[in-house]
This record gives sequence, structure tokens and C-alpha cells, in this order.
Amino acid sequence: MVVRKLVALGYHSADSFSISNEKHFKTVVLWLEDQVIRHYKIEDRESLRDLDSPNWNNAFIQYCKDLECPLPVASPNECLEWIAGLAVRLEYSDNKEKYKNQTSETMKNQKNTTPVVKSSNPLDNLDFQSSEFKSGVEELAKLLKVTQHPDHLVTLEAICNLITQSLDKNSVNEAKPQGVPFPIMEMDLGFDLGDYVLNRAAKILRLLYIHDLRNLQTKINEAIVAVQSITANPKTDTKLGKVGY
Repeated sequence: MVVRKLVALGYHSADSFSISNEKHFKTVVLWLEDQVIRHYKIEDRESLRDLDSPNWNNAFIQYCKDLECPLPVASPNECLEWIAGLAVRLEYSDNKEKYKNQTSETMKNQKNTTPVVKSSNPLDNLDFQSSEFKSGVEELAKLLKVTQHPDHLVTLEAICNLITQSLDKNSVNEAKPQGVPFPIMEMDLGFDLGDYVLNRAAKILRLLYIHDLRNLQTKINEAIVAVQSITANPKTDTKLGKVGY
């Protein structure tokens, strides 16, 4: 029954899922929480996200309690069955108009007429939670001297940003500006939080905010230039003109 529910929810590895496989079990619980249930805030899912932690089972037990699962936590397979059912109910309640006309007959017809698309992209077959993938991200972060985050996916996102900024065609061709480093940590913050570490953190946050504003201003300027290139040189069709009445 769990597999059928996972198929209904669109789980990417439903066909190969085995409830007796500990890794499969943990990955499905995390996927259900991340993609459908969303009972926790993102930052509160770290205990479930750390699949290799020896405390993961305790996190799962707490998760079942927080969801008010009526089944005993001593039966994790039954709890997963209930959690998958909860995810199906939530998915249906959020998309009633989409599913209200879905009958067994219409689903059978759709299954017969829908072509099977096999992706040729090797990235679609990657297991982003595998130990090999995590170690690869770690090695890449060390090579690029990127500070590692407890969540390897966040580290990967930082690596992508670094590569994008460094290898972008425009960035490569543009001359890198040369200047003297600005002593931001020595400048007056303008207010005092009463703690040296907090004051330094506030300065860093201010720098990040300014960086985001500069990126936003750049995108605004690009949008203005794109609009002006259209409005300043309109194309007219003289054949549509009419003289007199």
C-alpha cells in the first residue's frame, strides 16, 4: 500500500522502494515532509535530513508524535503507512478541483495514452542523499575553498553560485576591478548591539544586503535597457497606413 501511495504522490523512486530497506525508509520520510506534508519549518527538518545520524530514529519518533500519529511508534512500518496516507489526504485537499474527476476509468485511459518518457540526463538518476554524492560535494568544496555547510545541498548551491560568477561569459571577458580592500570591520556600525560578535555579524549582514541590492539594481537596469531598445526603435508597417478619410 505504501508503494501505491508513493506512486500517487509522484515519488521518483516508488517502483524500487522497499520498506525493509532502512535507507529507502528514511529517504521517503524526508521526501514526504519536504514535498507534501511540510509540518516542520525548513530549519526544523535538520534532524530528519541527517539520514546517517544515529539519532535519526529518535527524530522519526518525535515526528510521528508531532503529526499526532495514532499508531504505536514501535511499529515504524505502520507509522510510515499512516504518514503516506496523511500525505495523500493533504495532496488531495490542496488540489480538489484537479482530482475530483479522476476515476479508475479515466486513469486507465490516461495510462494507456500517455507516452513513457525516459530521461537521458544522468543527473536525473543521481541519489542526492547517498554517501558518495555527499563525499563528492565535500571534495569539490575543498578544491574550490568553499566553506562547508552542515547540509551538503546548501554547500552545493554555494559551489554553483561561485562557478556561475567565475565562469560566466560576461564575467570572464570583463576586466576585474582592482582596488584597496575596504576595512568594513573597522567602520562604525551606526548602532551598538552590546556584543562584539553580534556587531561583526551585523556588519556582514549589511554587506550581504548591499550585495543583493546591487544585483537587483543591475537587473533593473538590464530590464530598462531592454524596454528602451524596443520603444526607442519601433517597427512600423507602412502598408497599414491610410491617407485621408
